Amino acid sequence: MTMMTPPPTRDQQEDDEMLVPHQEIADGAQPMEVVAQTEAVSTAENQQAEEIPSTSFTWTIENFSRLNVKKHYSDIFIDGGYKWRVLIFPKGNNVDHLSMYLDVADSATLPYGWSRCAQFSLAVINQIQNRLTIRKDTQHQFNARESDWGFTSFMPLSDLYDPSRGYLLNDTIVVEAEVAVRRVIDYWTYDSRKETGYVGLKNQGATCYMNSLLQTLYHIPYFRKAVYHMPTTENDIPSGSIPLALQSLFYKLQYSDTSVSTKELTKSFGWDTYDSFMQHDAQELNRVLCEKLEDKMKGTVVEGTIQQLFEGHNINYIECINVDYKSSRKESFYDLQLDVKGCRDVYASFDKYVEVERLEGDNKYHAEQYGLQDARKGVLFIDFPPVLQLQLKRFEYDFMRDTMVKINDRYEFPLQLDLDRDNGKYLSPDADRTVRNVYTLHSVLVHSGGVHGGHYYAFIRPTLSDQWFKFDDERVTKEDTKRALEEQYGGEEELPQVNPGLNNTPFKFTKYSNAYMLVYIRECDKDKIICNVDEKDIAEHLRVRLKKEQEEKEQKKKEKAEAHLYTIIKVARDEDLVEQIGRVIFFDLVDHDKVRSFRIQKQIPFNTFKEEVAKEFGIPVQFQRFWLWAKRQNQTYRPNRPLSPQEEAQSVGQLREVSNKPNNAELKLFLEVEFGLDLRPLLPPDKTKEDILLFFKLYEPEKQELRYVGRLFVKALGKPTEILTKLNKMAGFSPSEEIELYEEIKFEPSVMCEHIDKRLTFRSSQLEDGDIICYQRSPLLESADRFWYPDVPSFLEYVHNRQVVHFRSLEKPKEDDFCLELSKLHTYDDVVERVAHQLGVDDPSKIRLTSHNCYSQQPKPQPIKYRGTSDILYYEALDIPLPELQGLKTLKVAFHHATKDEVVIHSIRLPKNSTVGDVINELKSKVELSHPKAELRLLEVFYHKIYKIFPPSEKIENINDQYWTLRAEEIPEEEKSLGPHDRLIHVYHFMKDPNQNQMLQNFGEPFLFVIHESETLAEVKVRIQKKLHVPDEDFSKWKFAFISMNRPDYLEDSDVVSTRFQKRDVYGAWEQYLGLEHSDATPKRAYSANQNRHAFEKPVKIYN
Repeated sequence: MTMMTPPPTRDQQEDDEMLVPHQEIADGAQPMEVVAQTEAVSTAENQQAEEIPSTSFTWTIENFSRLNVKKHYSDIFIDGGYKWRVLIFPKGNNVDHLSMYLDVADSATLPYGWSRCAQFSLAVINQIQNRLTIRKDTQHQFNARESDWGFTSFMPLSDLYDPSRGYLLNDTIVVEAEVAVRRVIDYWTYDSRKETGYVGLKNQGATCYMNSLLQTLYHIPYFRKAVYHMPTTENDIPSGSIPLALQSLFYKLQYSDTSVSTKELTKSFGWDTYDSFMQHDAQELNRVLCEKLEDKMKGTVVEGTIQQLFEGHNINYIECINVDYKSSRKESFYDLQLDVKGCRDVYASFDKYVEVERLEGDNKYHAEQYGLQDARKGVLFIDFPPVLQLQLKRFEYDFMRDTMVKINDRYEFPLQLDLDRDNGKYLSPDADRTVRNVYTLHSVLVHSGGVHGGHYYAFIRPTLSDQWFKFDDERVTKEDTKRALEEQYGGEEELPQVNPGLNNTPFKFTKYSNAYMLVYIRECDKDKIICNVDEKDIAEHLRVRLKKEQEEKEQKKKEKAEAHLYTIIKVARDEDLVEQIGRVIFFDLVDHDKVRSFRIQKQIPFNTFKEEVAKEFGIPVQFQRFWLWAKRQNQTYRPNRPLSPQEEAQSVGQLREVSNKPNNAELKLFLEVEFGLDLRPLLPPDKTKEDILLFFKLYEPEKQELRYVGRLFVKALGKPTEILTKLNKMAGFSPSEEIELYEEIKFEPSVMCEHIDKRLTFRSSQLEDGDIICYQRSPLLESADRFWYPDVPSFLEYVHNRQVVHFRSLEKPKEDDFCLELSKLHTYDDVVERVAHQLGVDDPSKIRLTSHNCYSQQPKPQPIKYRGTSDILYYEALDIPLPELQGLKTLKVAFHHATKDEVVIHSIRLPKNSTVGDVINELKSKVELSHPKAELRLLEVFYHKIYKIFPPSEKIENINDQYWTLRAEEIPEEEKSLGPHDRLIHVYHFMKDPNQNQMLQNFGEPFLFVIHESETLAEVKVRIQKKLHVPDEDFSKWKFAFISMNRPDYLEDSDVVSTRFQKRDVYGAWEQYLGLEHSDATPKRAYSANQNRHAFEKPVKIYN
């Protein structure tokens, strides 16, 4: 692998010394996303399809301290067939460091557009202790603009010139360069399966976070095998079954040759297009998906797989120092959230996780029979799971800045993780010490970007070998260990200098691509986890279904590859016109995508094709006449002329070329067949230049129907009066029926349909082959009042502008209530009149409409005026006319009864200048109070927390009930007479995410509660149980915690609750509350469905 290259000849040296590129690069590998240079450099440099041998070059520089040049070049050496040399700045490139670069020696003479990719290392050898040699490596896509790349601050000059350090010995330094030229990958033709053995997942818009997680789970074979063994049937539909969709996805990842779509899976989640374009958190999706699969696996042969793979246990303990008392609680976890901030690596995070907190001074622990005691509080692990998922806390809430921030600090993680280190300091005394908790790194999920968005991809070792692979949506590439580990640590790098000769101080910048989630597999379990998964693990019906899909896909691929050998001939007949006109289409004659098509080899004679048509339609060849279609300047498409005998004697391919553009592989034809009275086919009639083929549509205004009735040949100098009898017969009218004729001319961008003067000749009316005549009975004078669209032009105008609109009640925004066919030309009044008629409302002004947000699939916040641009509208039937309503403010208030467990929604409508006090007075007249003198208050509730108690004097004009719930309730008597030391606190229900012991989820109805001085938790619990009417059996399972900033501090019965609520006026009182921890068994309120329905960010949900 190592090769020494002899120095070039003197002539070569002299030629190349003249070619000095003035480019220079900085310390560290490459710049990052924030300056958009990681992707700017060709992505080929990021990928490696195969191992390339490297060349080693040693450069010994004598009399180094006497060098009196700014920059100094080495001899030329060859690697990968290219000329290279090393460039150094002995006194630094305007820095107090040695600057060193790899340079393309012949860059000035290379052809335009040249580029080459190389991975290389540069080193200054320590001649006393080799282990102290300084070596730095990177990679680069070299080109004319960036013909050298390396390190501006390679090593301090003070270290280099100090003889005692060992780098400069006898005034000589030794520089080493190792270069491996990498093959530049053309991603237009790149084949992931061929290059790596794996395939990627297609991105639906913003699903890279999901793709990286799915690849990680797929490459845990034990997990994949369990998914395959989930029971599904051949009658299941993937888009409606999560197990089948996941099985299908995994099968395709295992056996497909190209990247795989995730659309079936996201449809099985119940997601729509909006969800696919909403980027979520990969960690959150991991918890939700595993929870859903755990539920789906219950009662099956793979029940418990999720727990077996991912579940570990820890113990939370509090241990008194001076008395013999200890309290502990066992908890399970599916993943661990580790701090990044303030921790240099994974071990430091685990140290912090189990760090002992001392409870002393004002924070003493209240032990049951011992009172307040100094204590130690901490967490230890009982056991770790076979597959350890570590979620790195790259995103945190910054309380000073009041916003979420991304932590891009350098954070290291090892290839081998030993959680038994230091005599098992992370383990509890009860842990099984016979299990060795030594883990090997399986995958690294990376987030590139900032807090508001970015890109996800994953580095995975599917078999735990030394070979890593990068899974970046559709593309899979081979990677080395350094790229998967060290380059994902985060931290800072040095920005490259643009002009190396100038006085540019190196600039450090933050790397925004870093590890976000780590997956480790325990060494003693890896043979079980990294197991063999083959076709016998896959259900027979699934194999049959997916192989059929694959065969169809291959057939389409084959047809596409052979498309240049074939012509697609689409044949329209009278039967197609009868079937389509008035049903599928109204303008022109036919939708060619809905007629019979033939795939014919281009060299086949057209007459042979006619025999194929004869077999298909039962029309002998001699009775067939084919017409070519032509697209006219007004964008209509009509039969233009019949094929000549000479054309029919040609091959299919030649005929296509004369009839269409060369790049169009389709030939559209109209098959004319004439029938006798006995319905047997006849020979086509002779056609001269004087014969015109016209097509006829009949309009019946009383039915609002348009249909195709046939075609006729007419003489150019003939008149419509000569064919009226035939037209009446075609329509089923009496021979003497008066009819009106109209020519359908065009329909885009507007309809043009003109009346035909029956006394003029067809030529005078400018009618030609393929033209369309629409006719109807001559309208009577009163028909204009009797029919919505009394004539052909008005009907075609209506059809052109009509739109089917789905109406939904604003109270049930997910359910279609009814549909109406409206016109884009309708006014707001026209629309509400039709809606009022549909609903049976006497006054149309009592209808209010709200438009549809196509992104959130929800109503927009405010009612609108109809503009004919949406196919979904929401309606409300009001009790007063809309103009009157617009002077009023309507609030939806949820009234909570004081003694009954019921919530009733009331609409309070008052003038806009009214106050909250007016709302309360209005509400009193509508609700049942517990006693006549009861007082009410109005609260603002959002996501199960109380955010505001409205003062009675506040104006209602600015109160918004679209985003949060307005709640009204009676003020309890005890709150009206608070003592000087009594406290009114917030009490909320909460539970922990089943997969994450740090995340709290509030639910249920929050409430305010009075606590008294010196009142213990045991006394408070009695009053809370009485208030909430909770049975003893259920209440005994509840836990109580003081919660501040979403961090729970569990209370004991003997704790004095009021001591925890020290500050009276805390901004954000809703973030400091008494938490009631229990499972959510309460029925969901009807009004909660609309809560926050216009939010821009939604949690990850899997609905099915």
